[in-house]
Amino acid sequence: MSAAGKIRRRATGRRMGRIGLRACGQASVELALSLPLLLMMFLVVVETGRAFYIAISVGNAARAGVQYGAQSLSTAADNAGMQSAASNNAPNITGMTATASHYCVCSDGSASTCLATDCSGSHRLLYTQVLTSAPYAPLISFMGILPVMTVPGKAVMRVSQ
Repeated sequence: MSAAGKIRRRATGRRMGRIGLRACGQASVELALSLPLLLMMFLVVVETGRAFYIAISVGNAARAGVQYGAQSLSTAADNAGMQSAASNNAPNITGMTATASHYCVCSDGSASTCLATDCSGSHRLLYTQVLTSAPYAPLISFMGILPVMTVPGKAVMRVSQ
């Protein structure tokens, strides 16, 4: 190897070493500055996912309860069975409550008390309704921006007669 090649090699090696150390320090500073922002974005995505999971589960549980109650006239009167079907549909949601009920409406749109004498000139339509709710509490408090809240669910279905 010639003398000029050795000098070039040494000079290049020294320059690359300084540039490499500068680039490494710059990358560390950039990481230190951007890491809090990236962590906050990650937490927002996780909390949004949890909120949607709870909302979808609460809505599906209400739907499962009314599907049970809408099967027949006997299951429409089984409020405890509708509540149980709703609760069994969302076993991962802690603190979820379900309230089942049924009501009647005349086919012409007038109100009914579910008595056989109601709805003269039209027939009775029986509906089941399940209301569900579950608390949502964020994993980390964002300075009061995202408070603890109740996520509601509601489903109504006409009973097969």
